[in-house]
Formats: sequence, C-alpha cells, structure tokens
Amino acid sequence: MSARLHQLFTLFLVICFMTVLSSGQSSSSAGDLKVKRLRTEYKENPLGIDARKPRLSWQLESDDRGIVQAAYQIRVARSETGLQNNTDMIWDSGRVNSDESIHRTYDGPAVQSGQRHYWQVRVWDAGGEDSGWSQPAFWEMGLLEPSDWKANWIVPDLPDDVSTPGPAPMLRAGFKLKGEVERARAYVTCYGLYEMHLNGRRVGDQVLTPGWTSYKKRLQYQTYDVTSLLQSSDNAVGILLGNGWYRGEIGFSKQRNFYGSQLALLMQINIRYRDGSEETVVTDKNWKAATGPILMSEIYQGETYDARLDKPGWSATGFNDRGWKGVKVVNLEKNNLIAPAGPPVRKIEEIKPVKILKTPGGDLVVDMGQNMVGWLRLKVQGPAGTTVTLRHAEVLDKQGNFYIENLRNAKQTVQYILKGDGAETFEPHFTFQGFRYVDVDGYPGNLTLDSLTGIVIHSDMSRSSEFATSNQLINQLQHNIIWGQKGNFVDVPTDCPQRDERLGWTGDAQVFSRTAAFNMDVAAFFTKWLKDVAADQLPNGSVPHVIPDVLSRPGRPSAGSAAWADSAVIIPWNMFLLYGDRRILEEQYDSMVRWVEFMRQRAGDDLIWTGDFHFGDWLAFATTRSDYPGATTSKDFIATAFFAHSTDLLARTARVLGKEADAKKYEELFARIAQEFVREFVTGTGRVGENTQTAYTLALHFDLLPENLRAAAAERLAAEVRDRKHLTTGFVGTPYLCHVLTRYGYLSEAYLLLNRQEYPSWLYPVKQGATTIWERWDGQKPDGSFQDKGMNSFNHYAYGAIGEWMYRVMAGIEIDPAAPAYKHVLIQPRPGGGFTSASARHETMYGKVSSAWSIKDGTFDLALEIPANARATVRLPKVASSQVTESGKPLAQGNGITAISNEGDVVVVEVGSGKYRFAYKQ
Repeated sequence: MSARLHQLFTLFLVICFMTVLSSGQSSSSAGDLKVKRLRTEYKENPLGIDARKPRLSWQLESDDRGIVQAAYQIRVARSETGLQNNTDMIWDSGRVNSDESIHRTYDGPAVQSGQRHYWQVRVWDAGGEDSGWSQPAFWEMGLLEPSDWKANWIVPDLPDDVSTPGPAPMLRAGFKLKGEVERARAYVTCYGLYEMHLNGRRVGDQVLTPGWTSYKKRLQYQTYDVTSLLQSSDNAVGILLGNGWYRGEIGFSKQRNFYGSQLALLMQINIRYRDGSEETVVTDKNWKAATGPILMSEIYQGETYDARLDKPGWSATGFNDRGWKGVKVVNLEKNNLIAPAGPPVRKIEEIKPVKILKTPGGDLVVDMGQNMVGWLRLKVQGPAGTTVTLRHAEVLDKQGNFYIENLRNAKQTVQYILKGDGAETFEPHFTFQGFRYVDVDGYPGNLTLDSLTGIVIHSDMSRSSEFATSNQLINQLQHNIIWGQKGNFVDVPTDCPQRDERLGWTGDAQVFSRTAAFNMDVAAFFTKWLKDVAADQLPNGSVPHVIPDVLSRPGRPSAGSAAWADSAVIIPWNMFLLYGDRRILEEQYDSMVRWVEFMRQRAGDDLIWTGDFHFGDWLAFATTRSDYPGATTSKDFIATAFFAHSTDLLARTARVLGKEADAKKYEELFARIAQEFVREFVTGTGRVGENTQTAYTLALHFDLLPENLRAAAAERLAAEVRDRKHLTTGFVGTPYLCHVLTRYGYLSEAYLLLNRQEYPSWLYPVKQGATTIWERWDGQKPDGSFQDKGMNSFNHYAYGAIGEWMYRVMAGIEIDPAAPAYKHVLIQPRPGGGFTSASARHETMYGKVSSAWSIKDGTFDLALEIPANARATVRLPKVASSQVTESGKPLAQGNGITAISNEGDVVVVEVGSGKYRFAYKQ
C-alpha cells in the first residue's frame, strides 16, 4: 500500500471510529474537554532551541469515555498578551480536521535567532464540542547562525601541563549596564566543562555542561535567562573550566587530550533594554584568568579541592583581579555549535546514608544503601589544612572490606582540604562517581549520617512509568532496572558509571532502548545521541563501538560489530514506534542506509557475513565443564541475523517515509538474506545454529525462518529452557528470549526464567542484595568472591532489558506498530508464574495508559485507563464474553465500548479512551 493510500485508509478508520463513538454508543459530551501539557520538541517551554520547524504536541483531558479529537487549531503570537487579545499574531493554522495531536509542525514565518513564540491550541471532539483555548506555552529560539555569535573564543593564558590533570582555570570579566534591562540571555559553551556565575550567583542548575558530543562536529551550547541576575550598573561574570571528556582521561588506555589539549571558552550575553536598544557582552581579550582551589577535577579520578585557596567574591563586582593573568583570543570553529536536543544533566535527588561501619580492615565506611551515581555533599568543621578523603566503591568483599579492584585505573577519590573558619560544605564540580560505599579518612570529629548526603545526577528525563507485582523480588528487580538507567544515562547512554570506561557503548543502548523508554521519557535523550551516531559514523558506513567515538584511531577503527552498530537502525525505529517520531527517521535515514549497505558489502554475494570482528553474544552463560563450556553462538550467525533484521527495519522505515523504491529494494534484500540464512544455519527439522537459546531466539524474533519450521524451532528452544531451567543468553539474546517464548506459546517457560533465583538469573543479584543491574550474571559468586576484576561492573543496565517484557507481557501494555506512540493501545496481560497481581502505568505522548490486573478468590480483575484521543484493544484471557462484567455490569457495547468479539477462549473488546474495569470468574 502506498504512503498516500495508507494515510487515506487510516483517516477512513478514524472517521468510522469517531462515528461509532458519536452515535449514541459513547457517553461523551466533551463538556469537560481540556487541552494540557503543551510541548515543543518534547520540552515544556524550551529556551534556546534550533529546530527551524519546531513540532508542537499536546494532550487532551476529559472524564468522559471515548474522546477523540476531530480537529485542532494552533495560534502563535509574539507575546502572551497577543494571544489573549488575538493581536500581534505570527501564525494561525486555522481549523485543521485531524485527530493528530503530536508532532504538529509549526508552519509560520521563518523563525529568527532569540525569538520567543507564544502558542495555544484548541480542539474539537467528534461531536463538535470545543475545548476552548489552552493555557499559553512558549518556545524560544537559540542562535541559529554562526554569525549570531559575536563573542570570541578565549583560552586562559596560564601555565598548563596537559600531561597531567592540573588545576581548574577561573575566568572573569566585569561590565556595566547602560539602562533598565527588559531581558538578557547568556549563551555559553566551552571545550571542556564549565560552571558559570554572574554577580556571585550560580547561573542555571545544569551540571557537566556543555555535555558530551562528537565535539569536532557537534558542540552544544546552553541558553540561560539571566535577566534577574543582572544588577543596575556594575556586573561581573565568572566561569570555571574543567577538563571533562574533552581533554581529561577517557577510555581504558589512560589516554588524555583526545579531542584537544586546550580548554577554551565562548560566551555572550545578549541584553535588550526597555528603550529597545541592545548590547552584547562577550568573551574577548579583556577577560582575566587565574587558578584557585580546584587542584584537580577529572571524570574518572575525582577532585581535589583546597578551600584555603578560595577566592571569595571572584565572580562578583568589586573583586580585585589585578594579580590575575590575561587570556588569549583564538580562532576556533563556530560552525559546529548546536542547541541541545536532549535534556540537561542535573542534580535530580538526594539520598541519606543508612549506616556507618568499621570494616575488618579498619576502614571507616558509610553505606548509602543504594548504588548511585553522582557525588557526596560533605559537611565538616575542623582546623585549616585538615584533609578529608572520600573513596568510592560499589561493593564490599566477602570479608566486609572496601573493594575497589573492579574500578581498574579510576581512583574515584575526592579530597577536601579545610580552610578552617567554621562549618564548611563542599560538593565537587567536574567529576562524578558510581558507588554505594564511601571510605572516609581524615574526618575531624565525629562522623555522623548527617555528615554526608548523596547527590544523584543524571539526564533530566521525567519518569514515565510505574510497575509493581505481587512478588517483592520482581519489584526489587524493577527498582534495580530504574537505578541502572539513572546511573548510566548521563548525557550519553554509558555502559557503567564507575571504572575507567563510562563510554557510550552502542550495543548496551540498543538492547535497552525499549525498556528505557518505558521507564523514562528518552525521546529527546536518544534524539541527541543518535545525531552523534551519525556524526561519528565512518565514511564506509561502519558504526563505532562507542558513541561518541573515543576508541578509534587513524587507520584503526573500533567499529562495525553486529548488534552494537545496529543501534543506528534499531533505536531510531524504536523511537518512532514509541513516540511517533517520523522526523527522527528522516534525520537518521542516511545513517541507517549507510550501515545496512556496509553490511551488504561485507557479506558479499552470498549474503552471509563472515570473518569480521564482532563481540558476539557478549557474556553469555559459560561453565568450566569439559563437556559443556557454555552457550556459544557463532559470530557469523549473529552478524547475519542482525544484517537481516536491520535490513527489515530499514525497509519498514522507507515505507513510513514514502520511499517506495527503497522499501521494495530492502524488502527483497531481507527476503534473500533470510533465505541464505536458512540455507547456511538451519536444518530441515528446525535445528538452528549451535542449538543455543540465543540462536533460536534471534532466528524466531527476526522472522528469519520459514513458517513450516518456526513451531519446531520454538519447541526446541522451549525444551532447551526446560532442560537447563535457566537462561544461557548474553547481551544479544537476553532482550528477546522471553518475548519469543511468549509469542510461540511457552509463557510458562518465560516465567520460569523470570522467577529463577539461582545463578544465572535476573533474581540472583537481587537475592545477593543488588540495588542495580550487574554487568555479569555472577558478578558476585555464591561464595562471596567476585568475577574478573578487569570487567565486573555492578551498575550495568543491559540485562535490565527484561523490563520491557514485564511491561509488555506481564502488565500487558503493548503498542500497535500501525498506530505508533500508543495511538492504538493493545492491553493484553498474560498472567502466570504464580503472580496474583501486576500493574503498570505508562505516560505516553497522548497521556497515561495503565493496566492493573489481580486474581483473588478465583476472580480475575483488570482495571485500565486509556488517554483521550487514543483507543485500545483489550484481550481478556480464558473467558467467554457472557461471563465478563465491566464496571459491575454485564459486558455490552456502548459507553465507550465499540465492539466485542471472541477468539477461542479470549474475549476481545474494543474501547475508546477512559477508565474501565473488567472482571470475571476463572
């Protein structure tokens, strides 16, 4: 079906659905219909964006059932007053007959740098009722052209030994205002990390700015509203610089200065006075530079801060900087400057320690009770020169001693040297740690639980789901999955947050992306990261193992591993499904094509990809048994399977984008790969590859087997699971294993794997006291000893990919690929495994979807909620329609229920938006 025909068919279905809802079968009167949660490019009232055609989204709210938007109108003005008075308008969409309420593209006059747009929307329902205008929202543009930057790049003119961490530079300047300020915006970036102050006050609440990108191609700048921080006459600005990812130690080979060896700053403050005149304060040759109390601050190593070297008032007016050095103006690129598409890193929450203990080795150790990522706020009082040392670790060894061997070369050590003038409070600046335990040395006086506070940082992604079951171990598993994501989504999706790595491993991100999107709103996060995937992609189309790419060298790329590099295709497709984001497919399409064509070239004419380096089914189950060394699935098998899968997804992407010729080409390529795959790896009786769980899982999940072999292959997989009673999969097979078992009718085997408490299993770490997901199934062995210290993270989210199965199958919240972003929700819970209840809530682009079931005294009860402007198909298992009640009444059409049917022992109910409660005796 062509894209145009598909659109017409979809519109036809919507009209039919709205007709049913408005024909007396729905209780909707829309009298309480409202519009809420207006967002621009996934953000509420964003400041400093650079999307020249911003997309606008909103949600509908109503207590009635069956609410569907029939039309909308957007209006945009230069001021909020203009919206209220319908004056000073920039654009009015007019009434648009459409049920679309997400990603509506602004189609007014071209946006201008620094311009603020205020907007509202109103909608009409199927009965013609008007919601009234929403509350106003706004978006504000950043600097769209390199010529908008009037500032100069400057570097501190200070001694600088780039072979060592060194002290953090402090830069400052003063300026005088000419009149009363109407508004002021600061635009700031650097090579390195920065922290900005204005008139002695911190600017913004973001940390680790400007973030981590492929710096030579994409350097983010931040926009701040500093109007309220300015003083009427004299003003001062001060900025700290840190090494960060740019020139600090990065990777696991102790390399420094990967992107460059010189810290540099670019800042300008655009000021508009009330009389209409404008002025720009910029970085230039007149700035001053010095070093101060930060003697060292590095991502891996921690921070050393000597408070005796504080420079009180250094970022305020009246400070004497005559002893400071100057700066140099340097000619650096401005064409690579971009506004952040993703969320900033912030301090998100605080946690208090739960225990102070003395280890057998004599260390004074504080237990935070949670493996966390961030740093500690230290409260201390003592003599000047006293040094308090904080060392951070994830675990204690089996004797109860502080264990840091798995950190490799990362010291994760913070030292604070007291200035000695009363109570002192300290937080580090350009570092973060992954830890649960803190070894405290040199603390003067009595260390108490109030002496330390854990500051949790991560990209500021809103929580989008809740999940709970009748099994507390599974609830703890969900807790661990969430905290694994918190700890590793720090501007890029890293593998681990503690050792000398912390890199954006593509394979980890790929396998976890759908679980991540259930847990938190990651649309903007992955939008940003995927642009770096494309930026760092090699000229031949190969995708680096980590993004940003800090492992490749000239002539020696670290790239091209199946399943890892496939993130370039799989994640954009997932973001489209989950958020309805067509633009991300448009923007990533070239990258997707280049990766698939790279695989085609490497596979050759027979389409079987052999011989190249791949990570394979990383960390799959292994043993020391001579007769069964472990579950090894050949790398050629995995590479060819992912070649097929990415080709399939690329074909689907081409269909969505209306690229019919490409769609046909890649559909045919997928069919040919599948045919050759079967010829090479599958027997006529359904034995696949090396007969491993991963082999069957990939072949079945990627639809590589002919229909006549699928049932036999699925039975072989289920038998393998029953025989071993545990999973044997690694990073590649684990995310799909339970899905395949469920799809082919082996739900009991999927629950067997989920519920297992012994190694290897998801619950083994939980039983061992884990509060995050481990890198290895047996990071800590039953006897208390540890796995290989060279690679043994206790905060590594990849195996947490089981989370999506828990949401999609246990709670039963599933997406219809034909109606992305949960426009059409599939509510189809699959009880089993001894669970008596499971519930999930998920915040979609349209609003809250929830599904909560319980079994009590033989009665199955399912409560659900579908957001306005969405609909759902509900599947009730093991029942006939005559036995079902809804909200206490016999199940019948009407009041939001548009159709009822039976499929075997499953009742299928079509519903509109609203809250429903189904119940029946089992």
